[in-house]
Amino acid sequence: MKAVITVTGKDSVGIIAKVATACAEHGANIVDISQSVLKEYFAMIMLADIDGLNVDFSVFVDDLAALGQKNSLDIHTMHEDIFHAMHHV
Repeated sequence: MKAVITVTGKDSVGIIAKVATACAEHGANIVDISQSVLKEYFAMIMLADIDGLNVDFSVFVDDLAALGQKNSLDIHTMHEDIFHAMHHV
């Protein structure tokens, strides 16, 4: 199973490292990543394999959101099934 993680906010040093570290600590493996900086704004989409999570998915979601709040970022984590359902025509 996979999760789609989006991160947006003002650019600063270490955003990718912080999110990647949180994923690794929870047992999620990043399989794809796309990021860009538009002037001073940072935007990233990650696809993470969550089969190895060592916590419930809801805890993972909440912990990443809290990481975002702590760093003035907006971090949303969505299970791929919900992502596909939302974007299926």
